[in-house]
Amino acid sequence: MVKSMEITKLSVREKLVVDVSVWMNNPEDYDFSPRASLEGTTMSLFNGSEQNSFATVDLDDEQAMAAERDRMVELRVKFSVEGMHGVLTNKTKNVRDGPNAKKLAEPRWKTILPL
Repeated sequence: MVKSMEITKLSVREKLVVDVSVWMNNPEDYDFSPRASLEGTTMSLFNGSEQNSFATVDLDDEQAMAAERDRMVELRVKFSVEGMHGVLTNKTKNVRDGPNAKKLAEPRWKTILPL
């Protein structure tokens, strides 16, 4: 299940591109089916058929025009899991030879959502 969803960046290319950071409850959880809605200049992101929105943002004129024109959004999702992608508390002084030298995998996902 989705713990939280945060919109990190909005940009306009051929269509409106929304970068989202999604925190999941555990690594074996695959219950994520994003939905987007647009009311006026406010865009909301939902998970599945849930009624409450996880993330809401007000669009500026250019972004709202691109969203209305295409009636779709390109969603780029970066998944993280609490406990796996948290903050390191004990860092090695020389990061080249310590166990923390490698980063954990961060799964990314890209999709097109209708509005």
